[in-house]
Amino acid sequence: MRTSASTAVKPTAFQARPPRPAHPPRPAHTPYASFSSYVRARGPVLLRTARSLTANPSDAEDLLQTALTKTYVAWDRIEDHRALDGYVRRALLNTRTSQWRKRKVEEFACDELPEPAGLPEPDPAEQQVLHDAMWRAVMKLPDRQRAMVVLRYYEDLSEVQTAEVLGVSVGTVKSAVSRALGKLREDPELSPVR
Repeated sequence: MRTSASTAVKPTAFQARPPRPAHPPRPAHTPYASFSSYVRARGPVLLRTARSLTANPSDAEDLLQTALTKTYVAWDRIEDHRALDGYVRRALLNTRTSQWRKRKVEEFACDELPEPAGLPEPDPAEQQVLHDAMWRAVMKLPDRQRAMVVLRYYEDLSEVQTAEVLGVSVGTVKSAVSRALGKLREDPELSPVR
């Protein structure tokens, strides 16, 4: 049996080939919408946890970012999404522990301590005597001055906060506290302290 030249297909050197892709196709990236909503909802709470693990706020943000990255990678393997906070907290703690272990600490033994001899520690009994004398002097102040001194120096409120609590102006707080401090300086029970 013979085939005709018209039906036989012969490849030619100039026949067009389909273009090859430059790189193999990548798998489609599927972001997790539930992960995004989880981070939006729980991010501030998790950041507080990270801040409790490190003193520097920038380090805390980096720590949380690393823990969330680990969580994202394992997202489809996490069976119980109700326990996500625990998973992220564990990732925070493990990451922080790894960072701490990697930190290089150099200690050198020496014959003498490098710290200079400081002032002797104050005697706790003397501190208590001073505290009691100060409180007795504060109790001698008029009620309004005493309230302002207590709020300003014992409760550590600002002048504005003290004024708001007592319902007076800031100027009134300033002048009353100034007069109260003057009376405390003149108190004979506190004179040995000066």
